[in-house]
Order: sequence, then structure tokens, then C-alpha cells
Amino acid sequence: MKKLLLAFLLFYVLLSAQAQNRQRAREYGVKIGVLPTGKLNAITDVAGVKVGHTTLVKGSQVRTGVTAILPHSGNLFQEKVPAAVFVGNGFGKLAGSTQIIELGNLESPIILTNTLGVGTAMNAVVDYTLKQPGNGKVQSVNAVVGETNDGGLNDIRGRHVKEQHVQEAILQAKEGPVAEGNVGAGTGTVCFGFKGGIGTSSRQLPQSLGGYTVGVLVQTNFGGVLQIDGAPVGEELKQFSFSKQVLEKADGSCMIIVATDAPVDARNLERMAQRAMLGLAKTGGIASNGSGDYVLAFSAHPGLRIPYSADQSTQTVTLLRNDDMSALFLATIEATEEAIINSLFKAETMQGKDNQTVQALPLDKTLEILKKHHVLQP
Repeated sequence: MKKLLLAFLLFYVLLSAQAQNRQRAREYGVKIGVLPTGKLNAITDVAGVKVGHTTLVKGSQVRTGVTAILPHSGNLFQEKVPAAVFVGNGFGKLAGSTQIIELGNLESPIILTNTLGVGTAMNAVVDYTLKQPGNGKVQSVNAVVGETNDGGLNDIRGRHVKEQHVQEAILQAKEGPVAEGNVGAGTGTVCFGFKGGIGTSSRQLPQSLGGYTVGVLVQTNFGGVLQIDGAPVGEELKQFSFSKQVLEKADGSCMIIVATDAPVDARNLERMAQRAMLGLAKTGGIASNGSGDYVLAFSAHPGLRIPYSADQSTQTVTLLRNDDMSALFLATIEATEEAIINSLFKAETMQGKDNQTVQALPLDKTLEILKKHHVLQP
């Protein structure tokens, strides 16, 4: 018994050490794109944006969680933000998307979780919103909840995500660094046949292009042929969709949240959301038949907030011209690509439901491939 216990402790220590040693892509010298990142290289580089996680790892079967994204710290229902949705492939559930498409605004925290947790999360968001000061007469809430299916590693049918877990993620949301990898809604996900998870990145435009920030957060759970800054990593690791060992892992989903402080309305936010799918494609994602690939973009610019009630019937705002959108498009593409790669670099090998194990992206082999293809200096 003592030997078994010691072996388990040694395994745990080694696993913990491996987890601590896994860094983000840029820390290994992988610099995707040409634009500089924000200070944190995270969605929280957009002023006022907060992120919170609730991670559920219990026994051998539960590997799931919740991630909450808040566009600002105030009452979102009373001060809505411009928003848009783009569907890359619609095999999924993005609750609340049709109202965003229709009205062009967002009035609740954005929640990411697993497929069968969407209904529970909607109830939790409604409860949270109704209880906020100033919402005493509110009778309709458009709760926004996205998902990916973590049923490979997680006992998804057990529906272990409860309303309290969703509200914990909302209440714990904060500015600053964002945890990545096997956390929150990314706890049980799989990407390109490797362990996926939560990833984030940002881009800061120079003052000559407006000085605006674009931040992206992703929940990765999809397939394809992994590329990192153009290098054929998945092909060389022989781990890709339609290869024998991962044929059944091509399907999945990716939730992409795009935030900016630029003064752009729902129409141009949709154009930014479209470009996020180009970022996914640059990583080798194929938006397969069974993949739910959704992008939700919003502007956190304080001057664009939409009041729930107002004395005047018109609203005057200042918006960025169409001709000045291209830099934001590039920022969205680059930040999405890097966020996805960060989710893979930070994710750790995980064993879950029915003793299934999904290996983390092997960083030693990956870095050698990147050197071979001159992404990194040898």
C-alpha cells in the first residue's frame, strides 16, 4: 500500500511539474503575426473586460467547468454593449444569439460551458441579472451561453455544472492575467487530437492606426491539421483529422470571443467576427460537419453603451469609418490564431471518463518542428 501511495505521489509531483513548466507560445519565442500584443497578451487587455473560471475536476469522471466573460463591471442589462455573432459552422448551441443578431447588443455576461450545461447556465445568468440592483422590474433577459462538447473526458450526461458554478465564475471574474489550458470551460476539451482548453491573446494597434486593442478568448475543442505559424506540426506529429488514429476526433467546436475598445458598432463587429474564422483556419481548423464554430464580438468602448431606458429617442455616437477597419481585422486574425495555439501550449495531459487519456501537445517535439521550419531559431 505504501509503495502504491508513493508511486501515486511521485506521479502527481511529476504531473504538477510538467504543468508548471508549460508556458505560452510566445514565451518559447513563437511570435505569431506582425502586430504587438497588449501588456498581458490577453482579452483583459481591453479595458474593463473581466474573465472568471469555475473548474470542476472530481473523481475520475468529472472534467468540465464554466468560463464567464464580462464586457464591463457595471450592470450589463442597464448598460448594454454593441455586439455581433458570426457562425462558422452551426453544429452547436449559442443561446441568445438571435437577439444579438437582431438588435446588435449584448445585455448579459457571456458564459462558456459544456453542451448539456447550456440550460443550467441560462437559468443562472437570468437569476444573476434579476438580482442586480436596478433590475427589480426586469421581465426578460437574453442570457448568452455558448458551449463545446467535452463528453470524451467528462461525464457530460451527469450534468455536473450547476447554477452555483456559473454564478461563481461570474462573481470571480476579474481583470488581469487569464488562466489558460485545463480551466473553466476548457477543462475537458480536445483540440487537433491533443488536449485543448482555454486560450487568449491580444493585439495593440499603434497610435497611427488608432491605438485600439483587440483581445480574443477561445474554448478549443475542434479538429483539423494543426499548423503553428505556418509549420505543419500536426502532419509531422502524424496527428491530424483523417489520419487513422484521430479519424473520429475531427468533429468538435470552437467558441471565440472577440473584444475591442474601438468605437465600432454591430455591423463592423460582425465583420471582425468573420475574420476570427480566418485565424482559426490559420491554425489548421477545418470547421468540420460536426463542429460548432461561433464567434461573438463586442465593443467595450464606454461611449457606445446602450441604455436600457432613456429620456431621448435618439442616441448620438462616434464610430470608426469603414476605411479604418482593416487594422482591426488583422488584429482579430492574429489574436485568434495565437489564442488557439496558447490553449494547446498551456493544456496538460488529462485522464478522465472511463480512463480515457488525452495527451497534451508534446512541446519538445513541437519546438523541434518549429525550428526545422524556421519558425524558431535552431
